[in-house]
Amino acid sequence: MSVSAPISDPAHISAAHLAENRIAKTLLRTTVLMMAVAPNSPIHLVILFGGQSAEHDVSCVTAAHILNALNHDRYSVTAIGIDRDGIWHESTPSNLGMGNVTAPLSPTGRVTGVGALANLGSGRNVVMPLLHGPLGEDGTVQGLLELLNLPFVGSGVLASAMCMDKTITKDILRVHGIPQVKYQIGRADLIGDDWYEMVFATLGLPVFVKPANMGSSIGVSKAKTLDELRRATELALTYDEWIVVEEASSGREIEISILGDLQPEASLPGEIIPGGEFYDYDDKYVHDSAKLVVPAHLDLQEVAQLQALAIRIYLALRVEGMARVDFFYEKDGRGFLCNEVNTIPGFTPISMYPKMWEASGLAYPDLIDRLVDLALARHARKRHKTSR
Repeated sequence: MSVSAPISDPAHISAAHLAENRIAKTLLRTTVLMMAVAPNSPIHLVILFGGQSAEHDVSCVTAAHILNALNHDRYSVTAIGIDRDGIWHESTPSNLGMGNVTAPLSPTGRVTGVGALANLGSGRNVVMPLLHGPLGEDGTVQGLLELLNLPFVGSGVLASAMCMDKTITKDILRVHGIPQVKYQIGRADLIGDDWYEMVFATLGLPVFVKPANMGSSIGVSKAKTLDELRRATELALTYDEWIVVEEASSGREIEISILGDLQPEASLPGEIIPGGEFYDYDDKYVHDSAKLVVPAHLDLQEVAQLQALAIRIYLALRVEGMARVDFFYEKDGRGFLCNEVNTIPGFTPISMYPKMWEASGLAYPDLIDRLVDLALARHARKRHKTSR
């Protein structure tokens, strides 16, 4: 996977220059937050990784990179891995903090259970869920952390659940007037010949068929014929009883990172150039054939338009902490079309979310610090409002 960061185009220089002031303000707010919520004692950061979803392996890789990047003068760290059977393990390796944790991290070790979170004590604890997909990114773990009164990185129950389910995301964005490709929704027990005819009549071919609750392009297929549509639907239904079918867009695949809570900020955007017909799981994690262009080849006006639209989407879906918002860009057509919103995006150093912030002036370790500070500040703000 290659990363390109062109600097000769004046439009890119202007966009980067525009970002400097924004990042400076971000870092200033980070400093203020650290002064307010970070006394001298280290923060106990609990990394939750693994999980039972089909994105288990991605989570294990992400966890190792996070552990390597942490400032261990600021944090004491516990890594809790959830294996594919749902068993919780304390998986903290002995070489934590040395920058050489083996990737991927394995969810093995002493069996601990959910009680490991309940028994963290009254210290300054923050949980960082790195559980991609169902039973981790969908509000389930977030609800547990809320019940345990623990600060945690990322969105709460509502936004996590809405953004995990593509059918709900699309319906909400439609109500808010957010541009997106045409789509249809299906439920396993209601899909039959009439449904296939309706999809063909309203969307045409080709289309993309996706499980409603899954990420990393798992279970996603492109269908060019009615027979392929049926097979793609059958595949998607092996992952979820709800599916979404989208019209195919010929637009460029543009992504942007959002950071913050009440006043979110947008990074410079990046572009995915797939190595295959579309950006599927193998393209992302197996063949390493996609090209990442950071920052994307967009002019200053396009960047500003995209940033404003992404923040609008972020706020409409009640997202907090972080998200990566994915778009199609039809320059001579419908413009920017929202594709998906990821509340726990890939977080390895070469993943788009941190790469786009790095291009905007916020380094990987500083990005982690910023997310932890946001978690602490949000927890204090919301708990204050629930007390009598």
